[in-house]
Amino acid sequence: MTPGPRGRRAVVVGLVLVAIVTLAGIGLAVARFGDRTPRVAAGPPRFVDEAAAAGLDHVYDGGTTFYVGGGLAVFDCDDDGREDLYVAGGSNPARLYRNESATGGALRFVAVSDPATDLPAVNGAYPLDIDGDGFIDLAVLRVGENVLLRGLGDCRFERANEAWSFDGGTAWTTAFSATWEGSAGLPTLAIGRYRALEADGGATLECAPNALVRPAASGNAYAPPVALGPGYCTLSMLFSDWDRSGRRDLRVSNDRNYYGTDGEEQLWRMEPGGTPRLYTQDDGWVRVQVEGMGIASHDLTDDGLPEVYLTSQGDNKLQTLTAGPDEPAYRDIGLRRGVNAAQPFTGGEALPSTAWHPEFDDVNNDGFIDLFVSKGNVKAQPGYALRDPSNLLLGRPDGTFVEAADAAGVLSFARGRGAALVDFNLDGLLDLVEVNLGDPIGLWRNLGTGAPDPGHWLAIELRQAGPNRDAIGAWLEIRVGDAMIRREIVVGGGHASGALGWTHVGLGPAGTAAVRVQWPDGEIGPWQDVDADQFVTVERGAAGPRAWLPPD
Repeated sequence: MTPGPRGRRAVVVGLVLVAIVTLAGIGLAVARFGDRTPRVAAGPPRFVDEAAAAGLDHVYDGGTTFYVGGGLAVFDCDDDGREDLYVAGGSNPARLYRNESATGGALRFVAVSDPATDLPAVNGAYPLDIDGDGFIDLAVLRVGENVLLRGLGDCRFERANEAWSFDGGTAWTTAFSATWEGSAGLPTLAIGRYRALEADGGATLECAPNALVRPAASGNAYAPPVALGPGYCTLSMLFSDWDRSGRRDLRVSNDRNYYGTDGEEQLWRMEPGGTPRLYTQDDGWVRVQVEGMGIASHDLTDDGLPEVYLTSQGDNKLQTLTAGPDEPAYRDIGLRRGVNAAQPFTGGEALPSTAWHPEFDDVNNDGFIDLFVSKGNVKAQPGYALRDPSNLLLGRPDGTFVEAADAAGVLSFARGRGAALVDFNLDGLLDLVEVNLGDPIGLWRNLGTGAPDPGHWLAIELRQAGPNRDAIGAWLEIRVGDAMIRREIVVGGGHASGALGWTHVGLGPAGTAAVRVQWPDGEIGPWQDVDADQFVTVERGAAGPRAWLPPD
């Protein structure tokens, strides 16, 4: 691999692999790692509030067209291994922040001002490398014209709508997802529109159709958008291989407050290059109506298929396939697993909650997935809790979750919106950032559980040749003892917020793990042994993972 953009992660800085072993079968994996399987859940980590000290003084605010939105993009814009931030502003300009945190130390961010990124009317943003040049680009969602920003390196960007023939539209945009179809040179983009806008910039009362934007025949620009209708006031979208067929269909979450009796959650069948088709009851699709705010997916039942978490007002939903991958028939297991989170867990209000951004990750490195859910009233909507703190739900060995936001130190009564769990200071612990409506952004540094034997971890990134350099659509598998952790590499979901960078995996007591990748085209790579507590790049076709050391 020729060094170039993001080349610092492709340089071997120390020999960390003693051997690369292709495992003959599951039995050998269990024999090697069985005594290190995570079996005991850790307690809550301790977080400390560092927003003001870190230099994050940004506020997302505005009138009714910004009540839904308030997202952020997390990505490395200067190729130093640390994740930077692009934060929506609503009626304020959006702002780009360079991460200058010391490794293992206090968090620090410096604002980077530039007309290209200081855009008004921004609801959220998602990072992805659109043109495959090694520099991360941004899809910026706005009230008005959406903008694609081409990354130039060193946290510099330029508008690219015209260069890529991208029609940014004139609607109120609140959702986004992207995938690569076949060997296309550019990703396919799904644009989730909430409502159309009047000529004076005000919102209509009708839900707007969504849009699918595919590459033109030339391969280096986009064709005109294709309407995905009917639209039901979409607030989240996610391309996902829900049935492990190799085809990535589009899940759409919609806001029942506005779509009437005919609307519902949607799943579009997406044959590469073919005409999208909605799944119906004839396909096994089970109709669901929620005030859909955000989507997160993770394999919680250890069957290789992702469960889907849908945030809403009142009960949130955790959906699992009823009869496997043969049809998209889902049932709700949220109450049984302890994640329906229908009301505030503290604060004295017994009214329904309003949930926005969901995210699965392992905040205490015990090997059991956790779930963060941002919450906050739309503004002062009657009938819903005004004191509505976000949830930090810790996973337990039996598959259930328990609330830990207060004990962990992240209790807040601000009106939360978009969020992310990210290791900002490269110490192997996930920190938390949360955008609030009308209040400064929240930022908490993770100090760990304080246990004598803290859990181990890995941070992994994937790399392959061709336009889809970051292997969007791949499945990453990590075997830890007789347990299997699976992560689908996606762009989309959440609430107006996306991340692209290190995939963090908690390993519990295990000092080693085995890693393999099912690449986006379906090819499955070999199992490879990796030592814990390090950052590694898994490059397609390489002899083994490459280690990367954080700066001193």
